[in-house]
Amino acid sequence: MERTGFKIELGLVDYKKAWDLQFDLWAKRVEGQVPDLLLFLEHPHVLTLGRRGNRTHLLASSETLRKLNIPIFHIERGGDVTYHGPGQLVVYPILDLKEYGWKLVRYVEQLEEVIIRTLSDFGIAGKRDSLNRGVWVDGQKIASVGVAVKRWVSFHGLALNYETDLAYFDLINPCGLEGVRMTSMSNTLATNVSRDRLYQRVHFHFEQVFERRWEEKRLEEIVPSRANRLDDTPCLPAVGG
Repeated sequence: MERTGFKIELGLVDYKKAWDLQFDLWAKRVEGQVPDLLLFLEHPHVLTLGRRGNRTHLLASSETLRKLNIPIFHIERGGDVTYHGPGQLVVYPILDLKEYGWKLVRYVEQLEEVIIRTLSDFGIAGKRDSLNRGVWVDGQKIASVGVAVKRWVSFHGLALNYETDLAYFDLINPCGLEGVRMTSMSNTLATNVSRDRLYQRVHFHFEQVFERRWEEKRLEEIVPSRANRLDDTPCLPAVGG
C-alpha cells in the first residue's frame, strides 16, 4: 500500500460551507496541488436535492421546513432528495479516478463496499439493492451514496446513519422512493454506537478497499484560509457507546 492520501476530520459543519470547501479542494486535486482526500464530517439538519431531485418528494411544506430551520440545497451529485443531520457520518472523497481505472460504476461500488464492511464490524449485515444505490439492512436503507465527478475528480460521497434521528426522514421520500423506510446502526443494534470506533473502521476500510494509506491531517495544513471559516459551526453532540 504505497500510495498515500490525506484524511481530514471536520466535525459538525454547515452544509454550504462544506459544499464550498469541496469545490476548493476539488480544484486543488485537479491541479495536482494535493493528493487524494477524505473529508469526515457531519452536518446540521439539512435537505439536499441531487441532479434528479424532484420537489414533489418533499413531504413537508416550506412553512414547516422554515419552522424547523431546515434549509434545502439543489446540488450536482447523483440521486434525488436526502436528509443529513447529526448522528450521520458523511464522507466526501475527493479522488482522482484516473488512478483507479477510470471506472465510475466501480467507484460507487467501492463506496458501498466500505459501508458494508464497516457494518459487518458491528455485527450488521448490509446489502446492496440492484435497483437502488446505497446500503440496506432488512429492507430498510441505512446508508446513501451520491457522487459527482468532474474532470475525473470526485466529490460528494456517502452518508451512513449511525445515531441519526430517523424522524427527519419523514419530511421526504428518501432518495425519491415512496414507502422506503430508513434505519440506523443504533436502531438496528438497539444500542448506542461509538463514534470513535465507527470513524476508525470506516478509515480502515477505505485503506483496504482503495488500497491507499490515509494520513490524518488538519484542514489548516491543507488550506489555511478555509479553516477559520468553519470555526463557528457548533461542536458535535456527545454520543454514547
